[in-house]
Amino acid sequence: MKAGILVVASMVALAVVSAQAQSVTKAVAELSPTKGNTVSGTVTFTKVDGGVKIVADVAGLTPGQHGFHIHEFGDCSAPDGASAGGHFNPHHMQHGAPDSTTRHAGDFGNLEADASGKAHYERVDTMISLDGADSIIGHGVIVHEKADDLKTQPTGNAGARVACGAIGVAKP
Repeated sequence: MKAGILVVASMVALAVVSAQAQSVTKAVAELSPTKGNTVSGTVTFTKVDGGVKIVADVAGLTPGQHGFHIHEFGDCSAPDGASAGGHFNPHHMQHGAPDSTTRHAGDFGNLEADASGKAHYERVDTMISLDGADSIIGHGVIVHEKADDLKTQPTGNAGARVACGAIGVAKP
């Protein structure tokens, strides 16, 4: 009987290692509003040549710019989104613009909402990944009430969190 258990345990361990070895090619975060807000949307992350393509479609915003970041945790349980922690910053860099060489990995700058409160964002990022040490899987996406000024440390002075979503592996 012990030999049978050992074989089953070995098979399970092999299946886990095999699943971990597969490269993640797509991830998604479904944004939900924090308490008192109506912001919602979807953010997809797709592995492409040269990085990860980020596409966000967000609604329910006030017109203008809104800070847009990946945060440490995929925990959106706090009514104000504070459970998502600070910006995703695996290399302990200063906060900055998305095209800066010195920035948090999670610094994506701003979404620009039109007069109807809708925003579309699209860019390829070279500092994040969908696997390995800089993987964003399991982290959170936050949309803020105000524009990220791209310089104030460590947050960009973007104000309250109006939407939060956990990043999970998507079906390719």
